[in-house]
Amino acid sequence: MKIQHVDIAYIHQTWPLVEGYIASALDYQTDYTLEHVKTFLSNGSWMLIVATDDLGIKGAAVVNFVNRPSDRVAFIVTIGGKLISSKETFADFSALLKAFGATYIEGAARESIAKLWTRYGLEEKYRIVGVKI
Repeated sequence: MKIQHVDIAYIHQTWPLVEGYIASALDYQTDYTLEHVKTFLSNGSWMLIVATDDLGIKGAAVVNFVNRPSDRVAFIVTIGGKLISSKETFADFSALLKAFGATYIEGAARESIAKLWTRYGLEEKYRIVGVKI
C-alpha cells in the first residue's frame, strides 16, 4: 500500500474516488459535513491523504496542520477505509506527515479507534466533550 498526499490541483478529480471513505468516517462526528470537508480541501486549508494499491484508492484521511508553541500538529480530521491498517502503513503515514513539518499526530477518535491506534504508539491524551449553548 502506498500512502501519498493529493495536491490541491487534483482535489476535484480525486473527490469522487474518496468521497465514500470520508462520508463513512463523518458518521462518527458532528463538527463537519461532507461539503465542509470538500471546501477546506479545495481551498488548501486541509490536506487529503490517500492509500493506494495497484487497483486504486483503498482509504483516505483528511489532516489539518496546527502550529502550537511546542509542536506542529497533524490533526486527523477524518479517516476511512484501509489507510492505517498495519505498522507499515502507519510508519508511511507518519513519514509523510513529518515531510510536511509535523512533529506530533493527534486526532479525535471514538473508543474503538483509540484502542486500535494504541497499537501504533498513540496514547490517549484527553477526551473532547462539548455542548451547544
